[in-house]
Amino acid sequence: MKIVVLDGYCENPGDLSWAPLEQFGEVVVYDRTPDTKEAVVERLQDADILVGNKNNITAEIMDACPKLKFIAVQATGYNVIDVQAAKERGI
Repeated sequence: MKIVVLDGYCENPGDLSWAPLEQFGEVVVYDRTPDTKEAVVERLQDADILVGNKNNITAEIMDACPKLKFIAVQATGYNVIDVQAAKERGI
């Protein structure tokens, strides 16, 4: 299982450990990810789980990342996720 954190710095500026996630699989943390389709798809290509904050996750991105099974948002809202598209894809 591959877990990708797209906005690690926003979620953990260095005072926490990502180690608890490692019990679930390989964890790759990016401090910041540009909010472009190309950057997000490149980083999520082989991901099973996305932990995000600021990046917009569209239907197009989900289609380009067929292994994606779960999206977690570490923020107040989840308006950055196309929830309908996720539901349609079983995410």
